[in-house]
Amino acid sequence: MLRTPDSTDTSVNPPAPAERHEPDESEGPARLLAQRGLFYGPSSLVPEDLYSRVERGAAERDRTGVRIEPNSLVSTNTYFGRFHATYWQRWTAATEVEVDAVVSGTGRVRLMASDTNKVWRIVAAAELTDAKERHVRLVGRIDRFVDGGGMWLELATETGELSVTDVRWSVATERPLARTDVVICTFNRVDDCLNTMQALADDPLALSRVGTIHVVDQGNDTLESRPRFAGVAAALGEQLNYVRQPNLGGAAGFTRGIFNAMAGEPHEQADIIIMDDDVLLEPEILIRLTGFAASTTHPTIVGGQMLNLLHPAQLHISAEYADIELLRVGIPMPGALHEANLLGVDKEGLPVNQERRVDTEYNGWWSCLIPAAIVRAIGYPLPLFFQWDDVEFGYRARAAGFPTVSLPGAGVWHADFGWKDWDEWHRYFNMRNGLITAALHTGFSTRRIVGRLSQTLSHYLVSMHYGLSATMLTAIEDFLKGPEILHDGSAAAAAEIRRIRAAYPETVMHPMREVGGDKKDFREVQVVRAANPPGRPNLTWLKRLAFLLLERAPHRTGFVPAGDAHWWHVSTFEKALVADMSEQGFRVRTRDRKLALQLARRGARVMRRLAVEGPGVAARYRAEMGNLTSRANWARLYGVDDQ
Repeated sequence: MLRTPDSTDTSVNPPAPAERHEPDESEGPARLLAQRGLFYGPSSLVPEDLYSRVERGAAERDRTGVRIEPNSLVSTNTYFGRFHATYWQRWTAATEVEVDAVVSGTGRVRLMASDTNKVWRIVAAAELTDAKERHVRLVGRIDRFVDGGGMWLELATETGELSVTDVRWSVATERPLARTDVVICTFNRVDDCLNTMQALADDPLALSRVGTIHVVDQGNDTLESRPRFAGVAAALGEQLNYVRQPNLGGAAGFTRGIFNAMAGEPHEQADIIIMDDDVLLEPEILIRLTGFAASTTHPTIVGGQMLNLLHPAQLHISAEYADIELLRVGIPMPGALHEANLLGVDKEGLPVNQERRVDTEYNGWWSCLIPAAIVRAIGYPLPLFFQWDDVEFGYRARAAGFPTVSLPGAGVWHADFGWKDWDEWHRYFNMRNGLITAALHTGFSTRRIVGRLSQTLSHYLVSMHYGLSATMLTAIEDFLKGPEILHDGSAAAAAEIRRIRAAYPETVMHPMREVGGDKKDFREVQVVRAANPPGRPNLTWLKRLAFLLLERAPHRTGFVPAGDAHWWHVSTFEKALVADMSEQGFRVRTRDRKLALQLARRGARVMRRLAVEGPGVAARYRAEMGNLTSRANWARLYGVDDQ
């Protein structure tokens, strides 16, 4: 293990191991492993049907193979089982894919393909009779998938049994794999991070695709303080570079790994796979991201997709964009899958897959490959501390002519966004950093931005979101201070917003045992469900404002489920116990007319300032962008000598 608490030693970036598949001269051009055919997930916590489906009969599946009983059919027309040919034809130079497998027994192996409308066709097939570890090779042209479609295997038996193992999908390549490092940033998630590191160590082939694994520990509950760390570190050996540094947020943690990977001359620098510490890792993602990136015709950010950890058959989103001036991220691109059940079927009874190709505008950093060439061209991430760093970098790359591909079949499981409550301290960064991104990448329409923020604030105030209102106003005020707010990497801002929010009781989540058990409390906290959304929201808001000013309400108290906690419903209570989105407790929102009016007056002043000063402040951010994203700025923040 390499340990660099404050080092830029280029020895942390050794050459990546060579590709394992080495054909002889008769095979022609060198071949690159694009993906493995896996029949079972990395953990029993995820459904095996995401990898392969037993369509008929019975089969015994394991990680790398399947044994099929007589009169049975197994298909890999699944999220992880497909070769997503439409993305390969659009973005890479590959013209065909070879599927190699070791097969024993009697049966049939077919290479199947689909078009944009999920209509299947047979591309190639092999019939086997009493085979004994026979190497089967099927070839499919990547030539009819511009708008959509993919390839997969169908394995069938009639009277005999069939065993299929070691499935490899490969493409011809004329250039070697780029050296690629992995960067994991962690903050007091010791067990999660060690699980992720162990998953890497347990898959030697996936691990062979990367050089150094930079684990940047910013917590006070450190990885190295746990007995388990020594074993994991030993398993990763010299590939592990463990870095300790103060907490400068996820942006700084990820950038520290990028910083180390980019040390030296261009030929010494590495591509980077950014990865969250708390994912349930599918190590196969290393093979698929690096294989795709090595085949693109132009330097391309290759994003892994996110599946929901609490609902592991559910894909969060397959392609997204941001409406930056409205501070909205994670908007599905037209035709993209969103919160999709990957084990479900469509209206025609066919499996749910991203059949039609959908182009994305950025990719989240739960897992994402960034080529070194792009960092050299556009600079490092902004020191935003937390949130919008991935969005901003993606749009900056896009503006410079570098696309992002969100690659289906390359996914990890990450905590469901829908189970995270909006009213948290990090919403300060969501709002402030969104404004900074708007300053850098839009025309910064103050009419549109101020209109959106004013509407949001008005909803917060009538629904007793006082702490969240203060969070939002502080974020705007700090944005207006200009790029100087980023000088310390926002560490001070993170501490200050926690202090500010502590003054607002409704920001605290309480366990359900604190509701109380006597008859009066029980009756006062009965569930009150929301009515349908208002047909005329503006008129409804005026009515809720009247409730606030006149200190009247249809409901004195009640319990509001998280899914019903809309502004137009919570604003009908004098006191509402609102379930936290995590479903782990509740928050108490209590009407306070004086406080609401105080925040409203402050809000009016802040919005006027944003309308008047906003364009000039935006210009200052644009002028300072080169310095903020420079290697020298990050060296200063890390306190390292980069000479």
